[in-house]
Amino acid sequence: MPATRWSTALPVLTAGLLLAGCSASVEVGKSTPELSADRLADTVAAKLAATTGQPKPRVACPEDLPGKVGTTTRCTLTADDGSTLGVTVKVTSVENGQVNFDIKADDHASPAAG
Repeated sequence: MPATRWSTALPVLTAGLLLAGCSASVEVGKSTPELSADRLADTVAAKLAATTGQPKPRVACPEDLPGKVGTTTRCTLTADDGSTLGVTVKVTSVENGQVNFDIKADDHASPAAG
């Protein structure tokens, strides 16, 4: 993924997600559903790519997401130029072991450290 694609796409990505919002769902096989941090990051990245028409970004989530309505976590999208964009993930429902959640990007990206 070229650095310019995501670095210039971050402002567009932010605007698109704030206007349209995103939601996703993932089925998990536990009695108390929990989505692993890696699977959450992969699902968020795939949804962001599909929503924006951009290549799949690098997304990292620091913790597993318990399947409990209202639970939130923060993930970080990192562009090739090192700039970052925070993404909030909030569980909206849990049905038959499937965790449904909304994704909302921050208003502004943070520049690369420097």
